[in-house]
Amino acid sequence: MTNQKNLPKRPAAKLAALAAASMLALAGCVSPVAGPTGKYATPIGSAPVTANPTPYSTSLSCLASFAGQNQLARPRIAVGRILDYTGKADLEGGRKVTQGASLMAISAFAKAGVSLVERFDTSVSELELKYANNKLITDDGAQFREILAGSIPGSDFYLVGGITELNYNIRSVGVEAFAGDTDAEDLKGTFGNKMYVINVGLDLRLVETQTLEVVDVISYQKQIIGREISFGVFDFLNGNVFDIGAGGRAQEPIQLAVRSVIERAVVEMTANLYGIDGPTSCLGEDPLGTSGVTGGFIPLSTNIATNNAETRAEPARWNENRDKALKSALRGRQ
Repeated sequence: MTNQKNLPKRPAAKLAALAAASMLALAGCVSPVAGPTGKYATPIGSAPVTANPTPYSTSLSCLASFAGQNQLARPRIAVGRILDYTGKADLEGGRKVTQGASLMAISAFAKAGVSLVERFDTSVSELELKYANNKLITDDGAQFREILAGSIPGSDFYLVGGITELNYNIRSVGVEAFAGDTDAEDLKGTFGNKMYVINVGLDLRLVETQTLEVVDVISYQKQIIGREISFGVFDFLNGNVFDIGAGGRAQEPIQLAVRSVIERAVVEMTANLYGIDGPTSCLGEDPLGTSGVTGGFIPLSTNIATNNAETRAEPARWNENRDKALKSALRGRQ
């Protein structure tokens, strides 16, 4: 005779068995004993290494090509400290904003084809200079390295500045909805959609090395958007409870936004150093009307109308996705 007291326990027993099987399946991915490869587990993911461009990387490459085709004089640039002055940090996750803005600026100037001299980290050079001064370094195995006066080229300009803004929740908007019958056992559903905007700001200055005169200043900001979508269904069906939820979150990367702001600033400063008015120069035409060596720094007071002030404030300028002049110029080069 069947024991009626055991009947209600069958669904619970099935759930326990299913949970145990799931735990065993997950445990199969990790072993407490290292395998033949010396690993406890195989890392997931197979995405290859890719380039890390911004919408302004094409313009930087354009400047490099233009300078090479027109044999422009390329000033030597040194990049100093571009620090994080926002003061924003998580209690557990550290700083909110990248501490590598100087490295981003160096990469941006390299894309633009300028001559770079190292001033950011000279620890190895200083140590080797010390060893060479003590006659401890040899280059050919027989003769110690000589210290020659004037062997290190100087910089014409150097770039310094900082990340000065990180503003949370400039504006947010959201909607949440719940729908269902008054009957407790009927189907019910929820839906939510939220969006929010933050921004980062940057202030950079270009300084003439010999005179310490600040010859160029740029202040830019970029807004960053994030969104969250959620959807859920709750229902009783044949005596069973179903509670299903789905959703997703996405936010534009903050550090990529910082890189974009830096590249926009660098492309504006480099265009001024090369004597280029705008993106149409990607057509290969010399905007100064000469074919010889040009590209000396243009003082800000003489090019306000063409390469500063209002032109630098244009949001689409030098952006490969928004600047029509740049798109036309690139088509002309193909």
